[in-house]
Amino acid sequence: MYGISDLSSIPVRTEPKEKSEMCTQILLGEHFEVIEDEEKWCRIRMAYDGYEGWIDRKVVTEITEKEYRYLSETPQPVSSDIFNIVQQVNHYRNFLIVSGSTLPHYSKRKSTFRISKTSFHIEGNSVHNFSIKEARARIINTALLYFNAPYLWGGRTPLGIDCSGLTQITYKIAGIKIPRDASQQAQMGDHFSFVEEALPGDLAFFDNEEGEIVHVGIIWEKNKIIHSSGKVRIDNIDHAGIYNIDTKRYTHQLRLMKRLIPS
Repeated sequence: MYGISDLSSIPVRTEPKEKSEMCTQILLGEHFEVIEDEEKWCRIRMAYDGYEGWIDRKVVTEITEKEYRYLSETPQPVSSDIFNIVQQVNHYRNFLIVSGSTLPHYSKRKSTFRISKTSFHIEGNSVHNFSIKEARARIINTALLYFNAPYLWGGRTPLGIDCSGLTQITYKIAGIKIPRDASQQAQMGDHFSFVEEALPGDLAFFDNEEGEIVHVGIIWEKNKIIHSSGKVRIDNIDHAGIYNIDTKRYTHQLRLMKRLIPS
């Protein structure tokens, strides 16, 4: 069975129960495969990043395998507005969507997109077929829109987002697909050694005492980093790590830096 989200966001949990922690979220228009189907819960695998977890059976909007394959193989536009209101065509259903939402079967001429058999009208900005040369500026400009958004474990929205959720969504809006977790993202791209070599949009990764990658942020200009820690904030970065400009102390130990954006 295959499904798609027709909601602003769907919580994905580590276990099939309401009290289980949220490990990620499915945004509007993102599709998935159901790999286990129980009476009240479904274990799903995200098409976008391969992430797995449990969602409530009631929120699954089914699609055909043919539609699943089409959406997986055909790039779809993404909403770049931090928030937007969409309206179901020929219906009074209005609801809020967030940046990073996917807009399947988008028609720029009609300002509509379609999820399963339902069409929606949208006004605002969507990202489609832009040059990779714009990626760095788009990543930074998008990340700044999340400034002060609260930290939320497993979050991928402006209402709550974690560190790797911020990097994944900003890269998604720039048209670059990266994995969900910081440890997975750290395995991509080209390594470089000095902060002074960094370009806006490069990623910095940080580890704990056990050497595990536990944090990621987006390097900006002039040794600044945009990251989600308590909230999305801007701090200083140097060879030692992140220096919190409010508390005047180092909060994260630098492990490595990667360039994921094609030159």
